[in-house]
Amino acid sequence: MAGKARQPTQLLRKVGGADLTAVPEVRHALRELLGSWGGPDAGAVAELLTSELVTNALVHTAHGAVVTATVDPGQLRVEVRDFEPGLAAPPVPPADDGTSGRGLFLVREFADSWGIEERGTGKVVWFELNGGAA
Repeated sequence: MAGKARQPTQLLRKVGGADLTAVPEVRHALRELLGSWGGPDAGAVAELLTSELVTNALVHTAHGAVVTATVDPGQLRVEVRDFEPGLAAPPVPPADDGTSGRGLFLVREFADSWGIEERGTGKVVWFELNGGAA
């Protein structure tokens, strides 16, 4: 119907501890959810940041994670919740020759907003991208 606001759409995925095969699966599901939201650049940034957060959760925790992505016409919010106590270390610029330690640094650099919050027995690392349909 013309003039009716589009309702937010959501992705919810549980990923097992240390199962890195879940990363491309989550990325693919996010790509399908986004469709043409924000255009190809915004979609690529969303996939990159989501991959980083999911990888961090799987590498640094033992109990898996829950990934939630909510998209509406003006914003995408992705949350990755783990079940390990304690907050993540703040992002620091990675060493030039390092192959790890870039996840939260990339999130800080490319997200419009982001944060880390305690939730229950674990924490949620989240980011938001502003945009809309291309």
